Amino acid sequence: MLYRQFIQLVSLITKYSFIASPSLPHPLIAIGALISAFTHAGHGTFLENLLLSAVIGIPILGCCMIGCGSISLIYGYVLIFDFLRCLGHSNVEIIPHQLFERIPFLRYILSTPTYHSLHHKEMDTNYCLFMPLFDALGNTLNLKSWEMHKKISQDSGKNGRVPDFVFLAHVVDISSAMHVPFVIRTMASLPYTTRIYMLPFLPISFVVMLVMWAKSKTFLISFYNLRDRLHQTWAVPRFGFQYFLPFAAEGINKHIEEAILRADRLGVKVISLAALNKNEALNGGGTLFVNKHPNLKVRVVHGNTLTAAVILNEIPEDVTEVFLTGATSKLGRAIALYLCRKGVRVLMLTLSTERFRTIQKETPVDCHKYLVQVTKYQAAQNCKTWIVGKWITPREQNFAPAGTHFHQFVVPPILQFRRNCTYGDLAAMKLPEDVEGLGSCEYTMGRGVVHACHAGGVVHSLEGWNHHEVGAIDVERIDLVWKAALKHGLMPVSDIKK
Repeated sequence: MLYRQFIQLVSLITKYSFIASPSLPHPLIAIGALISAFTHAGHGTFLENLLLSAVIGIPILGCCMIGCGSISLIYGYVLIFDFLRCLGHSNVEIIPHQLFERIPFLRYILSTPTYHSLHHKEMDTNYCLFMPLFDALGNTLNLKSWEMHKKISQDSGKNGRVPDFVFLAHVVDISSAMHVPFVIRTMASLPYTTRIYMLPFLPISFVVMLVMWAKSKTFLISFYNLRDRLHQTWAVPRFGFQYFLPFAAEGINKHIEEAILRADRLGVKVISLAALNKNEALNGGGTLFVNKHPNLKVRVVHGNTLTAAVILNEIPEDVTEVFLTGATSKLGRAIALYLCRKGVRVLMLTLSTERFRTIQKETPVDCHKYLVQVTKYQAAQNCKTWIVGKWITPREQNFAPAGTHFHQFVVPPILQFRRNCTYGDLAAMKLPEDVEGLGSCEYTMGRGVVHACHAGGVVHSLEGWNHHEVGAIDVERIDLVWKAALKHGLMPVSDIKK
């Protein structure tokens, strides 16, 4: 009732006070605004919180004065009060209309987000945040409340904004699984690193991993907006180690396939596969899904063309020789083919002569001499440019000469063991300056920085390309994709640090 009187008084003063002084707020307007603020806001100033504490404290004090107070009563009341306050202002309708149809009287007991949202539109109705019964008794109940609640409940999930681009990621490990906005938003807003205070929660994370393994679906992690396009990050409910279990491959591919088909049904334009979701041994870099569903409208992209471009553009132009690990992988092949055409000698570390020969045959005959197969790290003792596509130990790093720079496209990054060498970042790019709504960091990246394969999907979407980017990297498109990324305002992380 107190809140109702203030709202009505403030409304009256607001209507006529502009005659006296339109620029100076009336004291009662300020008081009304204050009460409205601490009643409606999810957080407030120190004074607002003091007033809110007083409002909460009056019923508790009354109970204590009549001898009915207890610790459990205090905690229970405060928690329920705050929960209902947050629920009322959540703008998310979670109470099904069928519940009120089966038990009609409940509509006078339970206040819904829809019920309270009408109060913000029509301020002289629906004052009660907790029990609509008092609005009914006070003749301030909005008669449209139940009809609107039913409509919103029935239409839930139908009118959500469809993303233009989806980055399909997966969980890396048990520790980083907690680095998401819906667990601890503050931690998710910073680059991931192991934090001591999170170690006690690892057993919980482990249990969640088991539950996800048993029964779960792809879920939304985060989102942002870029040039009126909604970009979302979804996660396959699988952890990194599970991708190396032979018996888990079929289930993982099923999750990825379902996510692609869901994106296709929704009208998503581009879906980019992250990290192990595009593993060659798992699904041929996405080829499996494109071949199985030839009529897909959504474009499936691995984004590795831009990843290769980022790595290649970090290499100084005067370099004449590089040492490449992970040489026969998708990225290793593209990097080797690109560099040998530029006249750079590539020492390709691989034990498979067959795979090496296959890659060498893709080059012009006069470029064959620039591709050299090596089987030991000792072969690179005089090479100061290492491109690491397969994780190497500190012992293996010792074969590099002093002054070596380690470029890398391996996850997780290699340990920075050598003090007399330098280490590059993972291939990544900073999103354009006009990006909006970035509330979290992508793994170990800073705010606004994403992995190059993520950026590759963004460029694919912004350019409106209609082809799928799956399977082997088209070396001829590396420069084209790089120029398109720069044109749209994406910037390599190496340039930001200069």
